[in-house]
Amino acid sequence: MTRRTTSHLPVQDAELGTTPPFHPRLGDLARDTARKGRVGVVVARPGEGVTTYHLRPPGGGKEWSAPADGTTLKPVPSQVTHVTPHRRDVVYDHRTQQGALPVRVHFDDGGTSEAVLILSPGHLELYACQVERIIELRKAHGETS
Repeated sequence: MTRRTTSHLPVQDAELGTTPPFHPRLGDLARDTARKGRVGVVVARPGEGVTTYHLRPPGGGKEWSAPADGTTLKPVPSQVTHVTPHRRDVVYDHRTQQGALPVRVHFDDGGTSEAVLILSPGHLELYACQVERIIELRKAHGETS
């Protein structure tokens, strides 16, 4: 039997569950697994005169080093700052009795992503009451459209 490569697999002959090491740039946040997941800002990279990564806590503090091969460093994902309704129509699925509200997720790095907020009948009632309350508060302050 001849071995065929599969185009949807990005890396052939790699062990399952392995990913390439993370090689952060200066200023990137990195989580150091050798330091119980401690997060730091990369202040020096391996290169001329430096043999390891140097990291410092984001608010300042004592620097530490991580191996030059990056094996203990992992990226720190962007954090969600807020979610806004997307300007598309909502959908109600009678079969599952759920509403679907398209939303845009905003991240602290400025990126956005589209998602869908799934609402059960209880959530629909709760949010209807909460939105009605927001409208009442807005009107009480004399605000319109």
